[in-house]
Amino acid sequence: MSESALREQIVRHGESLFTRGYGCGASGNISVVLDDGILVTPTNSCLGRLDPARIAKLGPDGTQLSGDPPSKEAFLHQSMYRARPDARAIVHLHSTCSVAVSCLADVDPADVLPPITAYYVMRVGRLPLIPYYRPGDRALADAVHDVARSHHAVLLANHGPVVAGKALDAAVYAAEELEETAKLHLLLRGAPVRLLTDEQVAELREVFPT
Repeated sequence: MSESALREQIVRHGESLFTRGYGCGASGNISVVLDDGILVTPTNSCLGRLDPARIAKLGPDGTQLSGDPPSKEAFLHQSMYRARPDARAIVHLHSTCSVAVSCLADVDPADVLPPITAYYVMRVGRLPLIPYYRPGDRALADAVHDVARSHHAVLLANHGPVVAGKALDAAVYAAEELEETAKLHLLLRGAPVRLLTDEQVAELREVFPT
């Protein structure tokens, strides 16, 4: 896919995510890998009103080549790409239910959400919790890098999810599945729940590796 087509794809997905309530204001960011660098949504930009020509382009060394200044969390995307060479896109959202779950004190930090549905297991897999760092703290890059080598989705404590995919479509769909599962988890808290069994989860992970 050409760079111009990828820019348009970022705009379409950003608008769709924003319109459906997966982000608000200027929160969240999207990036896509190019042959000669990466595209990153600009800092303080609304995902619902992106201009394809103003999306930042960074070289392999992080130097800005064109567009507006990139998201202040571009370093987070670069760290995850280094950890996952097969990733071609990353979506970072401040989606309400995922952020709510990231604030809960009783979650398992090794795997935050339970296996409620097959599609969550298939598209997200395990979801580790990264300890809280202030926005823009470069130490977050190292924390994410260490975990991202074995997980393509992570949840930043009191912040939101970061999801990598082999294409932008895949990253977006996994981020959406994560948010919907977080919503289900909150709706079901306190109720008797029938989760997928260990055997069912193992079968899904064997047939649909993430």
